[in-house]
Amino acid sequence: MKMKIRDYTFILLICLGLGTSFTSAQEKQPNILFIAIDDMNDWTGFLGGHPETITPNMDKLAKKGVNFTNAHTSAPGCSPSRNALLYGIQPFKSGLYPFYEHDIHRELMEKYTSLPRLLKENGYLTFGAGKIHHGNLSDTREWTEFHKTKANPKRFKEGEGYVKGNNKKYSFRPTINPDEEHIDHQVASYGIEKLNEKHDKPFFLAVGIVKPHLPFDAPVRFFDALPDQVTPPEVLENDSDDIPAVGRSLQKRGEYNHYLSKGVWNEVRKSYLACISWADYNIGRVLDALEKSDYADNTVVVLWSDHGYHLGEKKTFKKFTLWEEATRVPFIIYDTRTKGKENADNYTDAVSLINVYKTIADYTGVQIPDYVDGESLVPIVKGHSEKLKNPTIIAWGRGNYSVRSKTHRYTRYFDGGEELYDHQNDPNEWKNLAKDEKFEVVKQELSAYLPSVEEPMVSDFVSPWSIEGADKAAYKKKKGTSHKKTK
Repeated sequence: MKMKIRDYTFILLICLGLGTSFTSAQEKQPNILFIAIDDMNDWTGFLGGHPETITPNMDKLAKKGVNFTNAHTSAPGCSPSRNALLYGIQPFKSGLYPFYEHDIHRELMEKYTSLPRLLKENGYLTFGAGKIHHGNLSDTREWTEFHKTKANPKRFKEGEGYVKGNNKKYSFRPTINPDEEHIDHQVASYGIEKLNEKHDKPFFLAVGIVKPHLPFDAPVRFFDALPDQVTPPEVLENDSDDIPAVGRSLQKRGEYNHYLSKGVWNEVRKSYLACISWADYNIGRVLDALEKSDYADNTVVVLWSDHGYHLGEKKTFKKFTLWEEATRVPFIIYDTRTKGKENADNYTDAVSLINVYKTIADYTGVQIPDYVDGESLVPIVKGHSEKLKNPTIIAWGRGNYSVRSKTHRYTRYFDGGEELYDHQNDPNEWKNLAKDEKFEVVKQELSAYLPSVEEPMVSDFVSPWSIEGADKAAYKKKKGTSHKKTK
């Protein structure tokens, strides 16, 4: 039977319509699952940082997406690192170097546009829970909804773990509370709830996992899954001999020696690993919910930690240094829309978390403010680019900076003290090459990236308890003083 011209026309219009629908579906703005982790270093399976770590869920995500194995924070502290990432501006351009009281966000929200606020103002639903900013904030300019968690008294397994004095913050113990009484379980449950709901707009879902932040308390089963004795990191006895005075001042030697004298370093490290496993468990719950949801094929997952952590390396504890353990972070991006189309891989060049803001804006097609630093990582995730234009710079106090490349770390302190490490041959950063003439060219190349102009420190909101004292002169500077040129 012959078809009439109008029949061909009808079929053609149907095909064109299908093609248009397909194109529209492909161009649909993706949802963003934003997983922020607090104080997690490279002691994960996908980064190979500790032989006994148990992180199956994050390991699985790293195999699906792009695992940035040489990722670094903008500052090795919760407040400045999160301010840099969420407002999209480097500390040396904002003046937000140290820790600040939570009230500073009232001022920052007038001066900058935070990432969740940017998306909300451009049509996204924004949901949050847990630690996103430094401080449990719920500003309606940022959030469509922000979940309030409930703290419950902890109960511990008797006779296990360690507590430093009467300070419950320095607790390293297994808990016996039901899972749902823990903050991170509540945060993950909220994320699951949002993923199970129907949304008529694209969403930005921020899940802020608090562990492994102090106290290192987690459900007992995550302790039981680890060996009685966990492998300690390598420590060089005379490591500090070639470290400049400012660098040495950042060490927490007192805390390191306390745990050493008490013979409890194993308990501290085992507790940290248990908290990492607990964080991984809750992250896995959210990722499983995403896979089963209506959003499994149109969501970009961005997982990151705000900074690293020392567990005795370089004879120090916690963060607040410009060494590898404090600056290196887990960082994974997985675009579910590329299932079967792209080869997931490790990206080994140095990359900064300052790039997160522009990357998410690029994925969502949202226009960003002019001040925003960094560059989009979308081309890297898509496999179309391998090199970044901008260097990876870490700041800790005005005048103290570290530049990380694929192979080296160069650090200069406010008084001119220098460190240079060759990570190909010295991953523990034990041999300072700053005075070695053979590495002068490398040092000059990296030092050229240091900021030539620094914003004065925003000092009105500095928490006295958080001042590290490495740059005492800078902390005394008052707001509004002229910029200091780096020597």
